[in-house]
Amino acid sequence: MDAAVVAVRFLQFAAATVLFGAPLFLLYALKGPDRAAPVWPRPLLVIASLGLTLGAVAALLAQTAMMVGDPAAALDGGMLSTVMLETPFGLAIAARGLAAAAALALCLLWRPSPGLWLALTGLGGAALASFAWTGHGAATEGPGGPLHLAADILHLLAAGVWIGALAALALMLRATIRAPNPAGVRALHAALAGFSGIGSAVVATLVLTGLVNSWFLVGFEGVGRMTTSPYGLLLLAKLGLFAAMLALAAANRFAHTPRLAAVMADDSPAAALRALRRSVLLETALAAAVVALVAVLGNLAPVSAG
Repeated sequence: MDAAVVAVRFLQFAAATVLFGAPLFLLYALKGPDRAAPVWPRPLLVIASLGLTLGAVAALLAQTAMMVGDPAAALDGGMLSTVMLETPFGLAIAARGLAAAAALALCLLWRPSPGLWLALTGLGGAALASFAWTGHGAATEGPGGPLHLAADILHLLAAGVWIGALAALALMLRATIRAPNPAGVRALHAALAGFSGIGSAVVATLVLTGLVNSWFLVGFEGVGRMTTSPYGLLLLAKLGLFAAMLALAAANRFAHTPRLAAVMADDSPAAALRALRRSVLLETALAAAVVALVAVLGNLAPVSAG
């Protein structure tokens, strides 16, 4: 059952980051005539909202079974209602599921447009923030509780900005490589520049909020126990993956993007596009690994509890 909870948590978090970060990317990264709503993001956002809706339902079923200690409780309507309406976890799951279902309906009924991207960003942000009430961020008691919760929410949203943008960039690159044309390449370069413009703020937010979260979950005395606890070891692995993502992001910003700009005028961007796509896909794979670690960490006792 623990493995099922982790798998469902991974599905939800991955879907929520895409549902928040991808439409937000479309709003800030596409400018001028490029803002004419592209069709290619719609399938991605339908999949993300559907995955989050199903994941929220599965999370409620799995958590109910775990709380009762009986898998059959997942099929008990009374128990499900009690967990959903009378526990902070259940209320957060209900809010997440409603946001995801509303996003799915909008994706299916509303034509691609900046208005749709804005609505999905809001719903995705609400769904992503709800994870703070189902994780360690909501467990801190005392005066530091609100600070830990706020840091956790900001950490989640910053991660969503980055990961969601990677998903959108990967699809945009795929579409550009399949049908290369000067206008599409220029739009891609402008989108990369737009993403780079907010990258520093995203990284700074992740680092600062990560330090706050680590203070509560590891503590000064827990630093020495990092390598002797499962939570500490996985947190170190997460930091290593984060560093690798930073290195790839720097390569994209300072090497691949300028290279693409240099070859646009020569009408020979194929090699630059392929190199950029490899880098973005690798960065996306590292992001998926980080999300997997986060899903496991949410089920482990922090170092400070040892």
